Amino acid sequence: MSLKALRTLVTIARHGTFARAADLLSLTPSAVSLHIKTLEDELQVTLFDRSRRQVSLTEAGQLAVARAETILASYDELADALANGPSLRGRLRLGAIHTVLARRLPKALVWLKAHHPQLHISVASGMSAELARRVEDGELDAAITTEPVSPYPQSLDYTPLFEDRFWAIASPELAGHSLAQLLASQPFLRFDKRAWAGRQIEQELRRQHLQVSEQMELDSQEALARMAVMGLGVAIVPMAEEDLARLPAATCLPFGEPQLTRRVVLLEHQKSQRRHLSAVLKTALET
Repeated sequence: MSLKALRTLVTIARHGTFARAADLLSLTPSAVSLHIKTLEDELQVTLFDRSRRQVSLTEAGQLAVARAETILASYDELADALANGPSLRGRLRLGAIHTVLARRLPKALVWLKAHHPQLHISVASGMSAELARRVEDGELDAAITTEPVSPYPQSLDYTPLFEDRFWAIASPELAGHSLAQLLASQPFLRFDKRAWAGRQIEQELRRQHLQVSEQMELDSQEALARMAVMGLGVAIVPMAEEDLARLPAATCLPFGEPQLTRRVVLLEHQKSQRRHLSAVLKTALET
């Protein structure tokens, strides 16, 4: 009985199809089928009911998945414990929103390279909701996202890292206008509504009954802010005060009553075996 076959079994159970498991494990569909057939032969049970179009676990398969998860968790914990010597070693698959990629993460990665040269971190970018799904699916070990808003996977835990405030930003020529006046007179440069921060903005606009004339929708607060400063419209984005100070003479108004905030968090699966690695990443981000 191989660990690869057990991982294949657990991945199929989590994601529902042999094809999805093949994609996630970088295997061919025939290899996935062979792993399951080998397990069934060794255990002398049928793990999946194949009589329907959508395969499903048998009773024996459900028991096998529960035991396989325990075995794999123990193995991963052992591998990580053995890897921890004088210098932290291992691999962390990390996701991050664009804001963090552009601002804080590069400095943290440099710190980690200097202090833990045998720790290898691969980075993928995306929006918070997408990254949360990838952590839940096991494609990523952790992700730096905005604080989850409902609905989000309940199997995930998060640790706060830092906080940004929401600002309405416009051209310096529009100084002296109220938020309502800006939104009524200028095209609205919208932060992507699929992003968790975008949902916060939309909810607050509705709560205050503020009408907007949408011009564009982007998932880049830096781009939206610069476009607004150049006179293309008004943008509402979450920004740190140091980033806000870099905008050239922008018109900036607090957004929300009280002003909305966005917490950026480290998101992990509750069953993660890489918390010792993500903990040192948190330290690097705070350094």
